[in-house]
Amino acid sequence: MDNKRLRANFLLLLTASIWGFAFTAQRVGSQYVGAFTFNGVRFALGSISLIPLIIYFNKKNKSNNTKQSAKNTILPGILVGTLLFSGSTLQQIGLIYTTAGKASFLTGLYIVLVPVIGIFMKHKIGKSAWAGVFLAVIGLYLLSINENFTIAFGDMLQIIGAFFWAFHILTIDYFTKKVDSLKLSFVQFATCSILSLICALIFEKITVSGIVSAGVPILYGGLLSVGVAYTLQVVAQKYAKPSTAAIILSMESVFGAVGGAVILGETMSTRGYIGCIFILAGILVSQITVKS
Repeated sequence: MDNKRLRANFLLLLTASIWGFAFTAQRVGSQYVGAFTFNGVRFALGSISLIPLIIYFNKKNKSNNTKQSAKNTILPGILVGTLLFSGSTLQQIGLIYTTAGKASFLTGLYIVLVPVIGIFMKHKIGKSAWAGVFLAVIGLYLLSINENFTIAFGDMLQIIGAFFWAFHILTIDYFTKKVDSLKLSFVQFATCSILSLICALIFEKITVSGIVSAGVPILYGGLLSVGVAYTLQVVAQKYAKPSTAAIILSMESVFGAVGGAVILGETMSTRGYIGCIFILAGILVSQITVKS
């Protein structure tokens, strides 16, 4: 394994840990501000945090046509940012009604969904991917389906959100090979922030006291989970194998459950823990390449 790929894998693991513990921060933040307000402010912080880096690299690469590069990033960034807005909104609202641990595992389903969605893009899906889907469905049933064959509202939002995260991963993978990674991150964060703040102005009451009370979760969600982690993902995916990246990022679910248990004191039933194991197994199995 070359140094670039090894470094990329480490960055992805760091990304997974930051995202995992972000579920705890987001759940705490939801106690003080609405979902749109929380995401609007944190993604604004995330986009602003990238400006010094963009300026630095623009000066370093003076030979490149930076204006043309920025122009080429706008439309891809808006598309990716709209998917990010959809997934993060469903996730944040869902966290009001479910635990950080459950949310992290349900969100992790996006990794299983990526190869399935790929069918519609004329990608081949192997036996391991189907096996992963089968295991994940069993885990989903054990984790979220009640005795009355109903699913909790918060869990449903996380599951729907997983589809948007899957599309987000696919579009990021496509555009990072064509446009500047930092500029793509900046535009997608700014897009998500603007859409979230517009919705906050329409549907929520924004108060300074609420934002101050949620200050620490917002700072974690904005500077670390958004500004640092999403950028690390974009940069690392340039050098990491897609299958390896998906496996490493799946550890986000484990870090999310650990954060919920250690920091918030969350617990699950035995059935729920078994469901988490099946989902994690499905995520890992789906990424195994079987040579025919």
